[in-house]
Amino acid sequence: MSAPSLALAIEANGLTKRFGTTTAVDGVDLAVERGTVYGFLGPNGAGKTTTMRVLTTLTRPTSGEALIAGNPVSDRDAVRSSIGYLPEEPPLFDELSGLEQLEYFARLRDIPAKEASRRIDAWLERFGLATDAGKRIEDYSKGMRQKVGLIQALLHEPDVVFLDEPTSGLDPRAARTVMDAIAEMAAEGHTVFLSTHILPVVEELADTVGVLYDGRLVTEGAPDELTRQVEGAEAGSTLEDVFLAVTTDHAAPAEQR
Repeated sequence: MSAPSLALAIEANGLTKRFGTTTAVDGVDLAVERGTVYGFLGPNGAGKTTTMRVLTTLTRPTSGEALIAGNPVSDRDAVRSSIGYLPEEPPLFDELSGLEQLEYFARLRDIPAKEASRRIDAWLERFGLATDAGKRIEDYSKGMRQKVGLIQALLHEPDVVFLDEPTSGLDPRAARTVMDAIAEMAAEGHTVFLSTHILPVVEELADTVGVLYDGRLVTEGAPDELTRQVEGAEAGSTLEDVFLAVTTDHAAPAEQR
């Protein structure tokens, strides 16, 4: 890979991940600009989570290269210091309270105690968790756990944030708070790599959308550009129309492989 671009937060060239004879990620190229939201779509089993695990250094690529905030994914410490990651199941300790979980994470990220307390209090209040912060996480609902996981991913104000189904389990009010937070982060210069099945979320937030199918990036572009590319598209076409058209077009060739 050539020298990293200062304008790009995420770069990938021929990124591939195989598990035995199964190719989960197949030669994916990415160029995600800083301060943007990238919507990462695809059906179940397309390779989205594996791609995110490679980009966040949790899984080593079989071949290809990737840079996150200018750092190669082979340099795990450098990449992890610049990213936040919310997997579909947030990594939380059930025996801790929500507050203890976030304080522990803040120490891991070397956030000064006074600043950590300020940030934690602000996020807990914003997500309606302030009154439940002292309760053990094992007693939290799925939505509450999701909120704590998201705060944890954002607490150190990372350059790049990877979010896997961030609104899963959330009521409409909480989901709107998450969407507003994502938009604010991008406006402040952070980059958000967003994977979700809730297409209206991507349609509202994403600057660029990529659709993964059978491990390959089969289409990419701004949401309005993609809707115009749908065969026979009419006024009012949505990302759902794009998603259905693209995955249908690629289904037959993929099944023959």
